[in-house]
Amino acid sequence: MKSVKSIYKIGKGPSSSHTMGPFKCVSNYIANHPEAAQLHVTLYGSLAATGKGHLTDRAVTDACEGRPVTIAWEPKENLPVHPNGLVVGILASDGSVTDPWTYYSVGGGDIICIENPIVEEDTDEVYEMTTMTDILKWCNDNGRAFWEFVDEHERKTPGFWEHLELVWKTMQKAVERGIDEEGALPGPLNIRRKAGSYYIKADGYGDVLRTRGLIFAYALAVSEENACGGVIVTAPTCGSCGVLPGALYHLKKVYGFSDQRIIRALATAGIVGNIVKYNASISGAEVGCQGEVGVACAMAAAAITQLMGGSPSQIEYAAEMGLEHHLGLTCDPVCGLVQIPCIERNAYAAARAMDASIYSLYTDGRHRVSFDQVVKVMKETGKDLPSVYKETSEGGLAKHLD
Repeated sequence: MKSVKSIYKIGKGPSSSHTMGPFKCVSNYIANHPEAAQLHVTLYGSLAATGKGHLTDRAVTDACEGRPVTIAWEPKENLPVHPNGLVVGILASDGSVTDPWTYYSVGGGDIICIENPIVEEDTDEVYEMTTMTDILKWCNDNGRAFWEFVDEHERKTPGFWEHLELVWKTMQKAVERGIDEEGALPGPLNIRRKAGSYYIKADGYGDVLRTRGLIFAYALAVSEENACGGVIVTAPTCGSCGVLPGALYHLKKVYGFSDQRIIRALATAGIVGNIVKYNASISGAEVGCQGEVGVACAMAAAAITQLMGGSPSQIEYAAEMGLEHHLGLTCDPVCGLVQIPCIERNAYAAARAMDASIYSLYTDGRHRVSFDQVVKVMKETGKDLPSVYKETSEGGLAKHLD
């Protein structure tokens, strides 16, 4: 597996696969074709089906840095490797396209290119262990924590802990901006921001409901910032970016955890996301929302449990529950926007991560279903889901509310 840094990318929303990824694809093509005066980009599958709602066309145009670009949309055609495919080429004066390169935006802001296989930073393999079972055994055999496992393997990764420090600062800023902002989210749905009102209303309730209200508010704040194209952190994607910071920000405010402890919890959450990314997928276009919000819930549950003093076995159990109880979750964004049902799902998943952590802390960490088994099932379930439920806006809520 590659560095945990790949899980946490800092950038603008609303979509890591449909905004960040295509921007990087076109930027990479231009870097390798500086002579290109005019470009032609064809978007396929999910990129084309929900690209306008996800601002894919704006991302492509921005990456061209003033060069003219023609964009073609092919929502009914998938390229062979992944549903998020695009072809970038030079548009000649006679209308022909030369030197086309095929790219895929594979989730979480990661891209691959058929003609130029190495297009990403941090391409080195960092972890020889790729399953939770093996990593958990290492922790128990060595009397170490998950974050120490990460530290042991990331020592050669330049600026690793500094990156996580920046990630945490960016997450906090996104929460605080989102709490202060008001008004409607962009797009035809005319949804008003709710984070600020939830934050204010939470103060009027008793302890239990106040906790829920604040977690909702913090997760909503980040998700609404993402929907507006604000700067957020993929955790593991833009569409699920509110879950982890929502929970961690709340714990910092309530328990006063140091930034160092929270950054270590981010490392633990990161290795959880990394395991899923390596063994299955974190792409909604490939496996549905279980790979985005479901994985985010697992990451948050693991981080919370570590902060609350859980053992490695309890951390694994919390992560397992966080993912297991999102199995089969579809990705059906209304109007192709990262708003309905995405924003509410972030708030619910942040609260569910808290519940998974509390549940696991009541146990000794022993349980029947392992995290690795759930990851395997999630991958299989994702393959079985019809394409209309995998970020195409052709089924589910998108079909009935569009």
